[in-house]
This record gives sequence, structure tokens and C-alpha cells, in this order.
Amino acid sequence: MCPHCEDFARTVLMLGQLALYGDTAGADAYFIEIVGTSLAASLPEPPPGTFPPGYDPSDGPPYPGEGF
Repeated sequence: MCPHCEDFARTVLMLGQLALYGDTAGADAYFIEIVGTSLAASLPEPPPGTFPPGYDPSDGPPYPGEGF
């Protein structure tokens, strides 16, 4: 696996583990907020081929609360 791909996969794995931790009883919400924000900000660009050609992440239906 290329180093870039490995970094992406490792960061996504840590975000998933953090989400699972968030569902446990007694999870520290402050820790989840701080670490989750840091992990998301450090997420590198996805490796080539992760999304189909022409994929636009900003294209799609409006989310609740958008468009006001």
C-alpha cells in the first residue's frame, strides 16, 4: 500500500474507532469532540480511485437546515 493510501486508511480507521467509542456508556464527549475534530482536519486527500470519476462531494440534495 502506498504511504498516502496507508495514511488515509489509518485515519479513517481511527475515526471509526472513535465513533464506536462514542457509543459506549461513559464515553468522554469532550475527548470525542477534540480528537474527532483533529482527526477530521488531518484527513489527507483520498487516494485515487476511492470515488467514481466525476464525483462531486458538493453535489447532492440539500441537508436539513440548509437553504435558509
